[in-house]
Amino acid sequence: MPLERFNRRLSYVFLCATPFLVIIAAAVRSLRIPGVYHVIGGVLFAAIWIAAWTLGARAIRADVQGLRQLGLSGALLVAPFTIVALLWVGIGPPWVATAAENQMRYLVLIVMAIAVAIGFVALREALSEAGERFYSTLGFAAIILASPLYLTWNTFVFGAYFAKGHAGQIPPAFVSLQIGLDILLFLGCALTYVATAAFAASLGRIEWLGRKATLAYAILNFIALFFLVISVLQYPDPAALSAPWYVMPGVFLHVPAVPLIMPFFLGVVLLRRAGR
Repeated sequence: MPLERFNRRLSYVFLCATPFLVIIAAAVRSLRIPGVYHVIGGVLFAAIWIAAWTLGARAIRADVQGLRQLGLSGALLVAPFTIVALLWVGIGPPWVATAAENQMRYLVLIVMAIAVAIGFVALREALSEAGERFYSTLGFAAIILASPLYLTWNTFVFGAYFAKGHAGQIPPAFVSLQIGLDILLFLGCALTYVATAAFAASLGRIEWLGRKATLAYAILNFIALFFLVISVLQYPDPAALSAPWYVMPGVFLHVPAVPLIMPFFLGVVLLRRAGR
């Protein structure tokens, strides 16, 4: 029993650090060496899933429906950065990656958006059965609006890089749509922050999440939303910035994968509860 508690605690700490480890591994372009990045990605992928299973993802096999829902929603919210860990090692930002790498990048982003949307839908059902329907309904509405925006933006950008990989350049038609498409990305990111804050509030209402943690989720997501609005008003080009893009809050928070970090942490919380 003490060993099991130690393993679960270690898994929890590792999963809390996972988004930062994955982002660092993905950003370091020098790691993109054939053979090397495959090994690093495979090890990270296996470690994340072992930790998730140890913490509580195994509850998917439970006989109690409530535990299955917690395990499923937690696993789906954790899944996006597990996929990133496997495929994005050394990929860097879009303007340094190859057209083929960027095609893979946006296919992964499509899968990530779908996983988070389904995870939040499953969580809403669990919360409704637990008696919390106010904040969970707000979160559900926000994520249902955000997901099609994400999918539309990622699909168009995937198409642009697919065309570039075959024709050598992005077609002018795609370039002319950039501003309108970026508005879709902004709305998708903003609604994801709102959805995460709402679901955190819902978890807090039924005491599945502590009061301080609930407040922290709300504050962090609305700070992110604030900086996101500021960045859109300035409308910077990340590839032409004088300072590195990753040190500018508004630009960093506009990266499609970044709004999915907070749902990942909610997934870890759900897995921890399911494992109990």
